[in-house]
Amino acid sequence: MKTTIQETEKQIVATLSGELDTAAAMEMENELKPLYDSKGREIVIDCSGLEYIASSGLRILLGILKNAKACGSRVVLKNVNDVIREVFELTGFVRIFDFE
Repeated sequence: MKTTIQETEKQIVATLSGELDTAAAMEMENELKPLYDSKGREIVIDCSGLEYIASSGLRILLGILKNAKACGSRVVLKNVNDVIREVFELTGFVRIFDFE
């Protein structure tokens, strides 16, 4: 699992690639800590390279979303492939995240 984060005044963009499975989740949570300090900036999570997501990965994204909303930020998931989108649909997360 690989993560890159780019920050601007208005946005934080996290690009995910690989498999966000249980083994990678703990490391990934540490790498995504800057997203918990969004300070009102929009959070964009680019999933173009994400091949798989486990429930532990969904938990991390949900934590980011809850924290962002509390700070007045918006979270957008971009470039979600059909397999990952289906996981979001099956879990009901498709109703709580914004997709582009």
